[in-house]
Amino acid sequence: MTKDLAEFARAKNVKYFMISYTDLFGGQRAKLVPAQAIADMQKDGAGFAGFATWLDLTPAHPDMLAVPDPASVIQLPWKREVAWVAANCIMDDKSVDQAPRNTLKRVIEEAARDGMHVKTGVEAEFFLISPDGSAISDQYDTASKPCYDQQAVMRRYDVIAEICDHMLELGWGPYQNDHEDANGQFEMNWTFDHALATADKHSFFKFMVKSIAEKHGLRATFMPKPFQGLTGNGCHAHISVWDETGKTNVFADNSEELGLSAKGRNFLGGIMKHASALAAITNPTVNSYKRINAPRTISGATWAPNTVTWTGNNRTHMVRVPGPGRFELRLPDGAANPYLLQAVIIAAGLDGIRSKANPGKRYDIDMYQFGHTVTDAPKLPLNLLDALREFDNDKSLKAALGEEFSSAYLKLKQQEWNSYASHFTQWERDHTLDV
Repeated sequence: MTKDLAEFARAKNVKYFMISYTDLFGGQRAKLVPAQAIADMQKDGAGFAGFATWLDLTPAHPDMLAVPDPASVIQLPWKREVAWVAANCIMDDKSVDQAPRNTLKRVIEEAARDGMHVKTGVEAEFFLISPDGSAISDQYDTASKPCYDQQAVMRRYDVIAEICDHMLELGWGPYQNDHEDANGQFEMNWTFDHALATADKHSFFKFMVKSIAEKHGLRATFMPKPFQGLTGNGCHAHISVWDETGKTNVFADNSEELGLSAKGRNFLGGIMKHASALAAITNPTVNSYKRINAPRTISGATWAPNTVTWTGNNRTHMVRVPGPGRFELRLPDGAANPYLLQAVIIAAGLDGIRSKANPGKRYDIDMYQFGHTVTDAPKLPLNLLDALREFDNDKSLKAALGEEFSSAYLKLKQQEWNSYASHFTQWERDHTLDV
């Protein structure tokens, strides 16, 4: 584990560091710092005007300092003279509690006090599209069921293989890459890790995918629903909890239903209990609700939930338990902030364990065909405004994530919704001009 960035630069021939933090809207912000200055930056941080990014700060606030975490440093495999390093934000010698990485670290520490260490993996789907964003990049990718299409994945071999080679070099343990269920869509999987490490990797992965796509004259998007009629970009999260040694999975118990321990069921109960509220974070954009409330796609299924249900190894529910000792949350989408995604999962699950929450009835039906028969499970929010209201009303979840964070997030997201609601659209003219 790297502790001294200046020494890292000397050993790796790094000329510049990207000191990076992620704002409340998932925007990645960075300063490019020469290696000769990194020792001072590691000690004091790089200065930012927080108001200039999506944080609830004003132009009058003092400098926000992004202090790099050397344990997160990654040398760019495609440009080795540069290294990326995640930073923690401080102001006036105090943590900026609304900053997403700080929020996640605080929740992780809270779980650790209860002897719980959360490990997660993510499935970050993306599209490779034209530079102007108007169409998928492969004109021959037209199958009505394109999932796992070997010709289509090989036509984008140069991009996918380059990204996977980089993950192999970085030691992430990538183990499969495929063409996903929408035309032009891909997924790349790497080994699960501790929640903070997964969040840092997820953040870097998005940066890397976009960079390599641009290198090849393409554009990558993680937008939840970039094309009408096609399956959207999910970001499914796989969750397990381990003991203090990191060697024993406390979710695993083969004597229990589906191999999920009592503690695992309580954690799942917390996810189910807070599902409608956590959607404001796992599905954080207006466009997100075009994915989780979508009509049937060209391929025949959206692969996204719209009801708060759980099951065994069945992909039509919000949560599935694919095997002993873990479960998969299928609600999040590609717009989810890598740090807030992990934070809200841990916060909800921790509350579930402490309150011994029951996940409720297990359903094993095909929700896409028979979902209408389920009348005793909540529906997920229909839009971002509904999700924000659910989050605002969930006092315990807001408290678990921190009042400063929750207040800032709700304020800025409400402004975003108001901007959307006041936007005049062509649909209004098409349907109202002659009323």
